[in-house]
Amino acid sequence: MTRFFPRLKYSALLSSLPLFFIVLCMALLRPGTALSAPAIPQHVSLGTCSAILYDLDHDAILFEQNADQHIAPASLTKVLSMFLAMDQIRQGTVSLDSPVIVSRAAARTGGSRMGLSEKDNVTLEQLLMGMAVSSGNDASAAVAEFVGGSTPAFVNMMNAKAQALGMRDSQFRNPHGLPAAGQYTTARDMLTLARAYLQTYPDALRFHNTHVINHKGRVTWNKNPLLGQYPGADGLKTGWVNASGYNLIFTASHGSKRLLAVIMGAPDSRTRGVEAFRLLDAGFQVCDNRAASVVAALDCLPADQYRPDMRKTAREARLTYASADDAPVKKLSKGKAQASKPKQTAKSKTPPKKKEAAKAGVKQKSAPDQAARRAADRAS
Repeated sequence: MTRFFPRLKYSALLSSLPLFFIVLCMALLRPGTALSAPAIPQHVSLGTCSAILYDLDHDAILFEQNADQHIAPASLTKVLSMFLAMDQIRQGTVSLDSPVIVSRAAARTGGSRMGLSEKDNVTLEQLLMGMAVSSGNDASAAVAEFVGGSTPAFVNMMNAKAQALGMRDSQFRNPHGLPAAGQYTTARDMLTLARAYLQTYPDALRFHNTHVINHKGRVTWNKNPLLGQYPGADGLKTGWVNASGYNLIFTASHGSKRLLAVIMGAPDSRTRGVEAFRLLDAGFQVCDNRAASVVAALDCLPADQYRPDMRKTAREARLTYASADDAPVKKLSKGKAQASKPKQTAKSKTPPKKKEAAKAGVKQKSAPDQAARRAADRAS
């Protein structure tokens, strides 16, 4: 009898493990909140770890908050990778029309993806669009191999370029920004990068201002919350990994005035969007002589008055491709696709109980897929 109770406890423990892992996975995949975003300093104007705002017309920093804090760059890294690719295009070693055969390693790169497959034959221009819109880690890996000859060689080019631009507090370990030991940057360095990038290749904004793309039926959309919502916003790049929280390089123009800003370490995607709206509004108030400083303007711009639509470009994707033969609705919204199926008539031979069981089975099967897709979508 005494041996029975330990066995009973052990059996109960084993039976509870599946439930434990389900709860753990749900917590890890919960959308919208970073698991280990950097701490936000006390008594600051923005609800982010660090930020910086720059007036391109007057070559002046209008605002900074903890701008030299080391932080993981996440997918902001792709701006540097695109910069290098554009350099090679200008030098004539490659062109936008250059064909690129996607390797197995590039196609298998995880995280946010454009949807490349091994041996896909795509142009360099398509890959650059995938990096900007889809935040495609697979596209970044393919560009690195094509432009640099190998990923390690390309990473060496990245760090050399960063040093040449004056990015003194940055180190890069890969071309896409997936977590890597020793990879870090600062909001100030990201501003330095973005400023040089836009000044050298202003036409590159066409990549970053594209809302939706479709690669062989895989539809992906831009996660920049400013696009189509903030007047004059036309770039630049989002980023997210656990270690950084939610990052954003963004720019907008009002008439002849253009502002460029960086937010890093926002605790969730909505805060990132709200604070980007606030920072631009405050900056343009200063440019228009309607506020003495950005800090003063921010004090009069409460966060609760901003309600950006965080799914705007996702809905644009659904409306654009819902009826396209090469972009099945299932890839955009399983719920929408299922709802569009014709209802069974009264003559249907399927018993009601079987119908309910079938529906329940569909829901159980689709939930992990949706959770995984949400996790991949936010890693951008």
